[in-house]
Amino acid sequence: MVQQSTAPARPRPVAEQPAPHAGRKVRRHAWWTPYAFLAPFLAIFGTFVAFPAALGVWMSLHDWDYLLPNKPFVGLDNYLDLFSSATSAFSRFWDGMVATGTFVLASVPLLIVLPLFMALLLNRRFPGRTFMRGVIFMPYVLGVAVVGVLFRFILDPNIGILNFLIERSGLIHVFGLFGVDAPIPWITAQPWAWISLVGLTVWWTLGFNTIIYIAGLQDIPSDLYDAAKVDGASRGQQFRHVTLPGLRPVMVFVVTLTVLASANMFGQSDLVTSGGPGDSTRTVLMVILDEGLGAYRMGTAAAMGYLLSVVLGVISIINFLALRDSDRPRRRRRTSAAKEGIG
Repeated sequence: MVQQSTAPARPRPVAEQPAPHAGRKVRRHAWWTPYAFLAPFLAIFGTFVAFPAALGVWMSLHDWDYLLPNKPFVGLDNYLDLFSSATSAFSRFWDGMVATGTFVLASVPLLIVLPLFMALLLNRRFPGRTFMRGVIFMPYVLGVAVVGVLFRFILDPNIGILNFLIERSGLIHVFGLFGVDAPIPWITAQPWAWISLVGLTVWWTLGFNTIIYIAGLQDIPSDLYDAAKVDGASRGQQFRHVTLPGLRPVMVFVVTLTVLASANMFGQSDLVTSGGPGDSTRTVLMVILDEGLGAYRMGTAAAMGYLLSVVLGVISIINFLALRDSDRPRRRRRTSAAKEGIG
């Protein structure tokens, strides 16, 4: 009878153990794999951005009335008409640009300074901080239609709740000291119409910029503040030499985005003041809409849109150059010189 050995089997040397994937070929991706991943984005971008942009350029070069079969080619005439005072499109377009510029100049400084002030407060630690951040951001989730209808009811000179509260609280006597009689024409006279539009826009969009600023503040290293305190810097000096330089990239984004958003203001003016009183709050987007869909001059409307885009592009470039970190090249040169000296 053969006895079986109870000795444990010796482990096979590592070199003798078969590789887990021996015999399998590594499958490399095909040449078209990256394009397959890009295909959904390219399809959406081409359908909703590239093709409409190209079609808009083509339309701006024609006398384009979509109700008529013939759309004659006019070249650059639609653009030249916007610089000729003898045409009707000239006055409408530039009056709209003036109204848009007025709104930008009135709203952008408030939408840059006030959110920064709120972010500095909400970045501190105190009970209910998260709740207050939510309250500040909450109006931003509302649609422009909701905000427009809401403030149309609040600001109506005759039945609006704001004038009712001012009269009941006695504040109308304070307005009377400045020559303002009841009812206050919030949306039917200037400068009250602009005050109303700017005020509701600041209330509506304040939270977005505040959250962006808070994110930028949290990205500033606390060691910089500790070093500034050790050097005896006051709060104002810390804000000037630590906070503002640390927020420079964020401020470039906030200022650029706020200018573009304010320059494209449409819904507030359309729903609250209907472009009035007169045409004083009729922004350039309202002019473009009326020109294209109201007067059936799609070619002229397209030219207005592209001219507006060029103006906003130039403003964005100027803003970027004005707010960029001008000390960065100097620091790079000093760092390179120091490395060369060490080497």
